[in-house]
Amino acid sequence: MAIDAKQEITAGTASLGIELGSTNIKAVLIGSDFTTLASGSYGWENQFENGNWTYPLTQVWTGIAASYQQLAANVQSQYGVALTKLGAIGVSAMMHGYLAFDAAGKQLVPFRTWRNNTTAAAAAELTTLFDFNIPQRWSIAHFYQAILNNEAHVGDVAFFTTLAGYVHWQLTGKKVIGVGDASGMFPIDAQTKTYDTDMVAQFDAKLKQKGLSQHLLDLLPQPLVAGTPAGTLTAAGAKLLDPTGALQAGAVMAPPEGDAGTGMTGTNAVRERTGNISAGTSAFSMIVLDRPLKAVHRDIDVVTTPEGAPVAMVHTNNCTSDINAWVGLFKQVATTLGADLSTDALYAKLFAESQNGDADCGGIYNYAYLSGENITNVEAGRPMVVRTPNSHFTLANFIKSQLYSSFAPLKIGNDILVKEEGIQADSMIAQGGIFRTPKIAQQVLADALNTPITVMATAGEGGPWGMAVLAAYTRDRAGAANLADYLDAQVFKTAESTTLAPAAAGVAGFDRYIAQYQNGLAAEQAAGSAIADYQA
Repeated sequence: MAIDAKQEITAGTASLGIELGSTNIKAVLIGSDFTTLASGSYGWENQFENGNWTYPLTQVWTGIAASYQQLAANVQSQYGVALTKLGAIGVSAMMHGYLAFDAAGKQLVPFRTWRNNTTAAAAAELTTLFDFNIPQRWSIAHFYQAILNNEAHVGDVAFFTTLAGYVHWQLTGKKVIGVGDASGMFPIDAQTKTYDTDMVAQFDAKLKQKGLSQHLLDLLPQPLVAGTPAGTLTAAGAKLLDPTGALQAGAVMAPPEGDAGTGMTGTNAVRERTGNISAGTSAFSMIVLDRPLKAVHRDIDVVTTPEGAPVAMVHTNNCTSDINAWVGLFKQVATTLGADLSTDALYAKLFAESQNGDADCGGIYNYAYLSGENITNVEAGRPMVVRTPNSHFTLANFIKSQLYSSFAPLKIGNDILVKEEGIQADSMIAQGGIFRTPKIAQQVLADALNTPITVMATAGEGGPWGMAVLAAYTRDRAGAANLADYLDAQVFKTAESTTLAPAAAGVAGFDRYIAQYQNGLAAEQAAGSAIADYQA
């Protein structure tokens, strides 16, 4: 039976999820049956300033307010009522990065995002110290690199957190974080669901060696598992969300999560041996582990589900940005030629054309690196298309190469899991805007990983919908013992999905492509050092 959306909105029982992604801040309002009632979004882009990828915090609040205002306007137009009260709210954002504050709450340095490849020395030293992989993206790597750099602000750091943790702090006054997001700051103990005490002690010893008096646990937000109330929306927080003043305070707040946690939630992949893939500006695959990894791998992170279960994560810094740029160029061409095509229609036509290409893209190789890529040891991004004089240079092959390159680093990382660790999920569920065009990117991904890929009807909803589900779970667990049971029994009991198996010709073609792609990485690496950043 369908819910009465107007009644739920008026009663203030709907749940709001907000996710700050790499290119969009999006707000999604869901009802008690988890259908989307309304949404709003705000586009933004990171900026490369003084050697760092960053977003100004003023734009964080401009974007949140704009996306909420659009959502509230949609509620008014669709249902004829004002949005003044919410049952539960959750905030998620890009994982990792570094937002540092002093004791008075003043930001000490501009936000350093996950996209920065500037912490190699710190990440390597901490990986050796902990015997646990610490990627360059992780918050602790950023903090320790600042220490190694003798940056002036280090001694004043009283608190550092992620983007989701920062927004939640401002909305509630609580310095807490979802355990999944926390696992991208510092290693988590799978038994206690909090920071690993032995590694904390090792890091505190490092601080002392460097002449610093801080203790790590005093600087980090408190991890909370999914379903734990994480404060309530304050009056000041309500004004940040809705500067008009219409929104009331008091909504229950879920622990703030990272985009990996909302991806797992939004694809029902939180049980052991389930896996999911999120594809956007970056891409990552997650497999919930049923045993520890046999070795430390620099290209595999061990993070957690929103309830603290260990997860093997392959993260790539680059995925869809380059193909989005090329589609933008083709749209300019279409407009110049007088063709009136929507962006979605253009994606559909170009993706469909790719099916006419050769299985290995006809000798066209695309390096979709807008930023550096750790998995392939590329320090600086230089998007590049490479072909030989006898390559089959057709539109179909060009677009197919764009699709292949979106998933190429992800395949390289996943091959480590499968071939060296023997880890493979029973099911892999994918989500992200690239799958809005049915089946084509899904089939490419299935061929790339040589495993069946499932896409749910909610695949285009993405992280903010998953965060809204976590918010609803915080407010009303409906008798579920854990998040996995809640998702099975409440959220996905009637979910529609499509599964595509790998095609033998596609698998063989992708394998040929990736072999040549890896051979050509030296050219991409050289371009990063040879070609300076363009300054407008």
